Amino acid sequence: MSIEITIMGLLVGFLVGLTGVGGAALLTPILIIIGVQPSIAVGTDLIYNAVTKLFGTIQHWKQKTVNFTLVKYLTMGSIPGAVLAVCALHFLANVYHNQEEIIKSALGYVLILVSAATIVRVFFDKKLRPNRWQLAPMEEKKGLTIGIGIIFGFIVGLTSIGSGSLFAVAMLYLYRMQASELVGTDIAHAFLLVTVAGALHAGIGSIDYLLAGNLLLGSIPGVMFGSTLSAKVPTKPLRTIVATIILISGLKLI
Repeated sequence: MSIEITIMGLLVGFLVGLTGVGGAALLTPILIIIGVQPSIAVGTDLIYNAVTKLFGTIQHWKQKTVNFTLVKYLTMGSIPGAVLAVCALHFLANVYHNQEEIIKSALGYVLILVSAATIVRVFFDKKLRPNRWQLAPMEEKKGLTIGIGIIFGFIVGLTSIGSGSLFAVAMLYLYRMQASELVGTDIAHAFLLVTVAGALHAGIGSIDYLLAGNLLLGSIPGVMFGSTLSAKVPTKPLRTIVATIILISGLKLI
């Protein structure tokens, strides 16, 4: 299946580069639909995401478009949240033996949430700002930021989805940043989160490294090509189409 998987990675990478919509929300449900076990799909996607987000983090670090204070506060919540999620999955697998069904159902609901978050970013970006939360100093929002990290970190640890899209909407609404800084901060935090979550999933043996390698073989050139075209193609309707595909995928998994 290596050629088919590489082509799949190429297509997903192309869409991610073209629209900016998270690859996990596209890739994880596809892997499950073609027969990959839900826990393996989640773990493999986390490792795949860690590698792809590493390149993005390096680029944004060079461009000085990362808010490291915000990354620190989000990580203080999201990494414990991811640890809690993986521990819960391990417990359920050992005691109730219903881990796969829980992951599949959780994926469905989170995909619907991600679809809604994508629509919010497409149509309500400018309407969400400025507001009183954005104008408040960062230190006043420290507890709230850590709390958001815990909740969304748990979701990412459980499903591999939301490290970009869910956190991006929270940042869009709560913090006052330039668009480039929002994207850079989102990617840098997502890299830390999915790397830790991926390592935790590796510890419980839920990663197919060959599958991840085949996906990366296609997705890296796909992302580069899609990113090149993104400046020449109207992305707003494409993002709406991708959000609709994610919504349908979520409904199918419930």
